[in-house]
Amino acid sequence: MKTLKEVGCGKTVKVKRLNGEGPVKRRIMDMGITRGVDVFVRKVAPLGDPVEVTVRGYELSLRKADAEMIEIE
Repeated sequence: MKTLKEVGCGKTVKVKRLNGEGPVKRRIMDMGITRGVDVFVRKVAPLGDPVEVTVRGYELSLRKADAEMIEIE
């Protein structure tokens, strides 16, 4: 199982599924990160937190803990 947290800069990946419970999972889905969507990793901060991604044409910053819940192909 590979997660978004492990992806390097400049890579585009497809979301396989979201792990997590209730409000946290809902918040990630509300940001547009759903199964089957492509996510482009723009930048990873020096200490790995946060991760900047582009989803559905807009930019997001995700915490490492949130990126770990997003399983990718």
